[in-house]
This record gives sequence, structure tokens and C-alpha cells, in this order.
Amino acid sequence: MGELTPELAHYRDEIREIAANYGLDFYEVIFELVDHDELNMIAAYGGFPTRYPHWRFGMEYEQLSKSYQWGLSKIYELVINNDPCYAYLMRSNSLTDQKLVMAHVYGHCDFFKNNEWFSKTPRKMMDITANHGSRIRRYMDRFGVDRVERFIDRVQALDNLIDIHSPFIKRDPGRAEAGGESESESEIPRIQAKDYMDRYINPPDYLAAQRKAAEAKRRAAKRFPPRPIRDVLRFLLDHAPLEPWQQDVLDMLRDEAYYFAPQGMTKIMNEGWAVYWHSTIMTRHIVEASEVIHYADAHSGTLATAPGQINPYKLGVELFRHIEHRWDVGKFGPEYERCDDPDVRRRWNRPTNEGREKIFQVRKVYNDVSFIDCFIDEEFAEQQKLYVYGVDQATGRYVVVDRDWRKVKRRLLDALTNFGNPIIYVMDANFGNRGELYLYHDWMGADLQFEAALQTLRYVQRMWKRPVHLETREEGQPRLLSYDGKETSMREISASQPASEVVGVAPEENDD
Repeated sequence: MGELTPELAHYRDEIREIAANYGLDFYEVIFELVDHDELNMIAAYGGFPTRYPHWRFGMEYEQLSKSYQWGLSKIYELVINNDPCYAYLMRSNSLTDQKLVMAHVYGHCDFFKNNEWFSKTPRKMMDITANHGSRIRRYMDRFGVDRVERFIDRVQALDNLIDIHSPFIKRDPGRAEAGGESESESEIPRIQAKDYMDRYINPPDYLAAQRKAAEAKRRAAKRFPPRPIRDVLRFLLDHAPLEPWQQDVLDMLRDEAYYFAPQGMTKIMNEGWAVYWHSTIMTRHIVEASEVIHYADAHSGTLATAPGQINPYKLGVELFRHIEHRWDVGKFGPEYERCDDPDVRRRWNRPTNEGREKIFQVRKVYNDVSFIDCFIDEEFAEQQKLYVYGVDQATGRYVVVDRDWRKVKRRLLDALTNFGNPIIYVMDANFGNRGELYLYHDWMGADLQFEAALQTLRYVQRMWKRPVHLETREEGQPRLLSYDGKETSMREISASQPASEVVGVAPEENDD
């Protein structure tokens, strides 16, 4: 790694000043020149060269290196959410590419600092990952590389079982851990009546229903955990029978999963914001006449897309520009929303010039799901040719199968919610009164990949040490997957039973 050349340092200072004049706000950015081999190594470690050792990083390095050698891909920039931000420039890039990348980086750094979804991430992650690496190396020296790596494999396979919204949720711990009710509170409620009228006012059927409801409430109060928990990793950290070193490793890797989560939650916005600003800064201030063709080629390559695919750079920047245009010409507010004439809405032009202010506001508070849900409309979908594509069986080519923009938005939101991963809850840690773990899949129309689900159960079971069960659905029909440490099984469960009632009922195949 090396410092910037005097020429690159000059352009860095110029681009930084231009970006600041546009209102971008960022931490100090430290640029370092690296060779392609060094950049591939840093990228393989997720941007943190002092991270803990693991075979997966070596595999990713090999893939990146071969892809670069064969001309299949090339990393132009790598920037780290940290204070200061670290950004790596490939030494072999042309001057035009370096200027484009620096402008792009300042867009990212502004986003890291100001987007609300990054506000809970540690800003000294470079130091934290170095500390994690040192601790894990010590465990490898003490307990053996293979043993520690096998445990890391399990955690990495489960690192999407977190609650990405939990850093922003404040819960009352006393209420969450509350136990049962007092005797007076658990008494069966009766309607006051004279003795001779009691059997009419409080009939046996009514009292039986009240007893059943009270019993269900008492069972729920005694259940552990008292409420469903989405952060499965945290639950395992607190309650699984792990060795101290395993708890420490799980805690470190869970922290890293939460650090990287906002990047997955804002991929489209973050890249779109960076493209918007590198395009603005380069075309208006930095690109020389002799560089126009080279810049246009590099920029268009970044935005290239194909039918049936989503390029986050392209979708993000075009949606930011669409928002800016709408707010510049007044396409917002009650009057515009009430207008139901498509032609009038398309030609609407009541200048307000609030577009730039609006996109800065959007950059601050939205993530990809809310960004797409709030701002993709029929006009944008038509402009960007956002259709539902499918493969023509006769020709093998992609063709448009549906032009309904609402379906396009629905598919995008489904793919982005929880990064496209299933949402899993811990429902009961004493399933069947045998200390077995019961998980619940919040099914929203998409079935689990059966093999992946079973592998997840196996990894959870190796931490929990007792049988693990997962309630899910297959084509809408409730199923219960189970793994006891030796065998896997799947059985049907009643569609009329909600998850809260199924919990506590032992699977048939495990009955004594």
C-alpha cells in the first residue's frame, strides 16, 4: 500500500472541496494506492485486512484473483464505513478512472455518515476487526485452528438470523421478562348476579371458555422466551450451552453481522447516491475534453443492465433523479396525488426547485425497501422499462410477460425485505417440556429451500445440543422440520393451529 501521487493528491483535494460545496458531509477520507493483488486481498476480507483468518476469505481471494486475471471483472473502488473512512485505489487505473472513483467515494462517505440506518454502526470498525482478529488467533493457538474454524463456519452460516431493526427498538426489559399473573388477576371473570340467576348469567359454556383462555394465558406467561425473538444469534449467545471461547467468537461475529447489515439494507440507495455525485462532479467540474470518451465508457459500464436483472447503480441513480425531477416541478402534495388524469400528471409543471433538498432528505432517512416502496411509481417504471420478464420456452430469450408496475415493485420489495432471507423467530426453548428449541418461519408466500433449511437446523442443533424444530409452510401447507442430532424429519401440522398453540406440543415421531 502506498500514499497518493502528488497529481492524485491534487485531484483529491479539488474533488473534496467541490463535494463539500455541494453540501456533502463526510468524515476524513484516507486514500491508499494498492496493486490489484492487494485490492483483491482486502476485498476478500470485506475491506478489513486485519480481520480474523478463515478459509472462506482465501476462497474469495482466489475467485477475485482469477476473475481479474481472466478479464471477467475488475474492482474499481473499495471504501470502508469508518472514521476516518478508508478507500483503496488500484494503482494501474487510468487518471480518469481514479478521479471518477474518488468522486464516487465521497458520495459513499457522505451516505455512511448521514444515513440513519448507519447511525448505530461503530465508527472505529477498523480497530474493532483488528481486535477480533487477535482474539480469534489466540483461540486458534489454544484450541486448534480446525476446531475454531468449524465453529466459525456454523456462525457464518447463521449470521443472517439477526433482527436488522433491533438497534432502533427500545424495549422495556422488565415487561419483556415478566412472569405470570397474580392469583386475583388469573381468577375466572364472572358477571355479578343473584344466586338463582347465576347459572343463566354465567352459563357453564361461558365459564369453560374463560378457564381455557386463562390457562392459555398462564402457559404463555410461563413460556420461555415470553415473546418471540427474531435475533436467533443473540438467543443462542445468551442461552445455548457454549464454551466461553465459543460465546466470545459468536459475540464478535454477531457484532460484525450487525455492522454489515445496513450496507445490505441500503445497497441500491448507497450506490445510486455515489453515482449521482460522481456523475455531477465529473461532468460539471473535473473531466477534461480529452477524457470524455473514456469517462463515458467507464460510467456507462457501471450502469449497464439487462432484461430480468437489477443493477443497483442504475436503479438507485435513476430513482434519485426521478425524485429530484418530481420535486423540482411540483409533482407532490395533495393536489398532485388527487389528480387521476395520466396525461395531466405526466405534463405537470409547477416549479418549486425543491428537488436537491428532497434527495438529501431521502438520503438521510430511507433504506432500500422504503425508498422503492415510496418513490417507484407508474411513470418511473415506464421510463426505466421495469417489467416482469420471463424466458420464452420456444426461443430461450427473455421476454416481457407483465407490464403491471405494481407487480414489479412487489417483486423488488420481496427480494429486498430482510435481504431476501427468510425471517425466523425463536418461539419456545422448552418445546415438549424437553428443552428442545422451536423456531418459526414467518412465511410470506415463498417456500424455504429445503436443503438450506435443514442445514440451518443442523448448525443450530450443534449449538443448542438438543433437538431443534422449525415450523414453516410448503405451498401454503404447514410443515414441521426437525433435527435431533442424527436424523432429520418433516411432518404435516394442522393448518388451523396458529404457531402460538403449536408451541409446546411434542412432535409425534419424538413421543415416548
